[in-house]
Amino acid sequence: MTMIAQWMQGLVNYVRAAEPDLTNRQLAVLLLVHYTSGPHTVRGLAEALAVSKPVITRALDKLANLGFLARQADEADGRNVFIVGTSRGGAFLAKFEDYFGNNAAERSAFARDNGIIVHH
Repeated sequence: MTMIAQWMQGLVNYVRAAEPDLTNRQLAVLLLVHYTSGPHTVRGLAEALAVSKPVITRALDKLANLGFLARQADEADGRNVFIVGTSRGGAFLAKFEDYFGNNAAERSAFARDNGIIVHH
């Protein structure tokens, strides 16, 4: 299955599961915080995604409301705020990964059942 077909499979499964509806930016922020080393800041996330700080702040507001990320004060400098992953966010990402199929048999079955032409 091509990468795009696998991505389609994952997104279709995700939508069918009625999980929270995240934008691409929100998902990118969530993935960056959970899968890259920190500390993460609004400024650093904005630079990593080439977007403005208000874009990151809006994404963080949604993700924090869902309990997927949290803001944590820097104990060394109270002016700084770090963005940290939560166990709930980690659990969501583990389920999200499962939507893409864990093995070739699952991916092939999805392709067959949904009329996807598999290119090798």
